[in-house]
Amino acid sequence: MNEFITKRVSNVRNDVLSGITVALALVPEAVAFAFVAGVDPLVGLYAAFIVGLITSIFGGRPGMISGATGALAVVMVSLVSEGNALGDPGENLGLYYLFATVILMGVIQVLAGVLKLGKFVRLIPHPVMMGFVNGLAIVIFLSQLGMFKRTVAGEKVWLQGSQLFLMIGLVALTMLIMWGLPKIKKAKKLPEALIAILVVTGIAIFIKFDVATVGSFIRDGGGAGLKGGFPTLKLETFAKIPFTWDSIVFIFPYALILAAIGLIESLMTLNLIDDLTETRGNGNKECVAQGSANIVTGLFGGMGGCAMIGQSIINIKGGGRGRLSGVVAAVMLLLFILFGSSYIEQVPIAALVGVMFMVVIGTFAWSSFRIINKIPRADLFVLILVSALTVIFDLAIAVIAGVIFSALVFSWENATRIRARKRMKEDGTKIYEIWGPLFFGSISTFMEKFDVKNDPDSVEIDFVESRVADHSAVEAIFNLVEKYENAGKTIHLKHLSEECKVLLYKSSPKFYEVILEAIDDPRYHLAANPEEFTKGLFEK
Repeated sequence: MNEFITKRVSNVRNDVLSGITVALALVPEAVAFAFVAGVDPLVGLYAAFIVGLITSIFGGRPGMISGATGALAVVMVSLVSEGNALGDPGENLGLYYLFATVILMGVIQVLAGVLKLGKFVRLIPHPVMMGFVNGLAIVIFLSQLGMFKRTVAGEKVWLQGSQLFLMIGLVALTMLIMWGLPKIKKAKKLPEALIAILVVTGIAIFIKFDVATVGSFIRDGGGAGLKGGFPTLKLETFAKIPFTWDSIVFIFPYALILAAIGLIESLMTLNLIDDLTETRGNGNKECVAQGSANIVTGLFGGMGGCAMIGQSIINIKGGGRGRLSGVVAAVMLLLFILFGSSYIEQVPIAALVGVMFMVVIGTFAWSSFRIINKIPRADLFVLILVSALTVIFDLAIAVIAGVIFSALVFSWENATRIRARKRMKEDGTKIYEIWGPLFFGSISTFMEKFDVKNDPDSVEIDFVESRVADHSAVEAIFNLVEKYENAGKTIHLKHLSEECKVLLYKSSPKFYEVILEAIDDPRYHLAANPEEFTKGLFEK
């Protein structure tokens, strides 16, 4: 009992400390993504708070962090821009179109969860997953490079001289603390990211370094500051956006794309966290929670969001495994907005960049370099393709392209595996023993195996090592039967599994005449009814 209580207390401590670290890392990310989308920083911060809180409590993956993300922000840019063009100058109509789109996006995601579409994430091959994490690590790294710039006369220019060296030094110090702290035996359980941020912030304030801070970052982007109030219900959205067919036609494509990107990124992050923690999350539950969070976010003036792989890994590495860590991160973010803005604005950007660089190192699948010469070329191509498309376009396009290419490769490989072994029975009947799956990709090769003109008057096709998979296969068998019958020859099909026979019988009564039912062959009974065979074996 004491051990159980000790573990629970330890988990609470880890969740709280990890949640505080995540909250600090969320601030510049949410602000940056708000600037990318072309909206006020508080719109991004409110989204991080609301989405993070709701998904932490009701989501399908404890320990996973959600908030405003870059993958969604890049899509929102054109939405806000086009929305502004539909209204009068200064009306800021694009912002309200964004809120309406986020609400519709949430509805689509809830429907995806209710219809249990989250399970389809299982169809994503491992090379696509590796390409996803590698591409996302590169995207996170590239996004941090913008922090090495400063605004001069309204333009972003690279840091130079002492400012650049100071920035690099503080980033390196942050990374060194995060790397070295876990190696100290007595400091293993300390939250290295939080300590690194506090140490670097203390040094920068004490020595009065002239470095970019969270506050200067917000002001350089055109924001007034981090301070704000509680998010309020934006009922004016329904007054400003007319509920007409034209409005739906405008926002629906954006809502669909945002919903797809959000779900793909969240479900793949969920799978990644599952692997790291050796536990299993619930994809459908995450879809419903994320959709509900986005509906609430849209109603309260947030830009919407989804799972954040960088912050999720910070949380997991910091020991945050429970729902409490996400709740703490969201609540602390709100407290920063309400009361702690003046303190958070003093945190050097370099400290947060150092934390994110360590996330990049932890996210990238370095094992992919070791297996380059050990995996099929097609899988290697998929890995590289998904990584590149994630960087060039976005996650949704990359994953969809990777899955499609993998499916085509799988279909082609199975199409070439169809085999037909031929032999003669004592009564002169020719038997074709088919090996391999029969589906749309293999029917051409299947049809080439038969010699209708020169075959004897009696032919049997043995499917004991084959399966009829789709309508194309059914049509191919039907056409083959007709060719033999038109040539005046007898054809029978045997050793078909129960599922295959049902498929053929439903397609045409003709198959009742050619399929052999009464077969005394133990191979067939094992292949046709493996469940019954196994059940009988255990009963014995």
